[in-house]
Amino acid sequence: MKSLKQSALAIALASITLFSAMAVPTSASAADARPLIAAMANEQGEPSLAPMLKHVIPAVVNISVKGTKEVTPMFNIPEEFRFMFPQLNQGRQREFRALGSGVIIDAKEGYIVTNHHVVEDAKEIRIALSDGREFDAKKIGSDPHTDLALLQLEDFEGLTAIRMDNSEDLEVGDFVVAIGNPFGLGQTVTSGIISALGRTGLNIENIENFIQTDAAINSGNSGGALVNLRGELIGINTAILGPNGGNIGIGFAIPVSMVKSVVAQLQEFGEVRRGTLGVTGTELTPDLAQSFGYTGTTGAFVNEVMEGSAAEKAGIKAGDIIVSINGKKISSFGELRATIATLGAGAKAKLGLIREGEELTVNVTLQEPTEITGKDAGQLSEVFEGATLANHDGGGVEITAIENRSMAYRLGLREGDVITSVNLDRVSTINDFKDKLSKSKGRVSALRIQRGDTTLYLTLPSR
Repeated sequence: MKSLKQSALAIALASITLFSAMAVPTSASAADARPLIAAMANEQGEPSLAPMLKHVIPAVVNISVKGTKEVTPMFNIPEEFRFMFPQLNQGRQREFRALGSGVIIDAKEGYIVTNHHVVEDAKEIRIALSDGREFDAKKIGSDPHTDLALLQLEDFEGLTAIRMDNSEDLEVGDFVVAIGNPFGLGQTVTSGIISALGRTGLNIENIENFIQTDAAINSGNSGGALVNLRGELIGINTAILGPNGGNIGIGFAIPVSMVKSVVAQLQEFGEVRRGTLGVTGTELTPDLAQSFGYTGTTGAFVNEVMEGSAAEKAGIKAGDIIVSINGKKISSFGELRATIATLGAGAKAKLGLIREGEELTVNVTLQEPTEITGKDAGQLSEVFEGATLANHDGGGVEITAIENRSMAYRLGLREGDVITSVNLDRVSTINDFKDKLSKSKGRVSALRIQRGDTTLYLTLPSR
């Protein structure tokens, strides 16, 4: 019979072997398994994530912001009585401070990815590195629909960037590590597994395709890194479900595939120029799949194809089941919507379809949006919050709908107005309108508006 000391040593060695075996991600090949296993041990030979984290932690930063927000009045005064309370028309500004996290993705250019909600309305952005150095940063652009923002450091040196995962082979059960700045405590590391993939319908953001994890994510972790055991970025931590903002093991991260697409557009345009496919649809149910000759259980069912849309031009028909985009399987209509929405206008994609039980592949070129509203309209200028803008048949941008109590209405815009130029530069489409406004950034913009037979001008404040 072995002594207790011998038994304990045997158990410890077995634990190290088991941990090392578990530490190899499913996508790692046999050829690279040996060095990965060695990296999962510290100098004493004990199982540890420390060797990997030494390379990753310098790429995760703490973000502190200052700014002002408009405070909504306590009393909602009807429009017809607002002239009696002029002090309520402008709204009140309140200073705020906030903390979050970010990830350095380009050490040479100083680019950092974080969440839109971390830097929204920020006037000052300060970045703190893990070694204690601090730098100022500016916002290159952000996208409220995906909750992603791109920052760039000013007067920086000696940065470490994280490597982005190129694999689409994430699986439920893969080990992950979350790194961020919870509650402003400073760099914190937690670990767990992928609990689910392709989470949608959570009403956290407008475009959702989340990685769900049980790695502890708390307030302040927003914008931080979710990495695999090779130290590669697989997601940007963005939200949690839990009482009072506390962690209960249900956290969500934006997948790196979406991050790459959004960042590329923010770098090029300073905004996301969303492409459109032009279909409406629903989630695929077993009964629906069987009715259309499909034996699978995942995909996006197409209810309707819009006339003149990218989908119609590609030959997609109502009743088709979209099962993949560029070779990647699509599990739901929500995932299809999120994937398409993060590809830019003009992007080309290969869609896998099931039509009457047969597999088909079509090539599609995504089109520019013909209408914007809500957050997208507000991104152009706060003046357009509450308005719906659409391409006008004769050229220009038409106000097709407007909320009576919106800022757009209070400043004089009305349904049916057509914006024809910005500072004497003619406007042809929504994207053209965006370009013209971006060129006048930092100074007052004068919009020429056609209202029936009347021409008038509306000035926008400098942005």
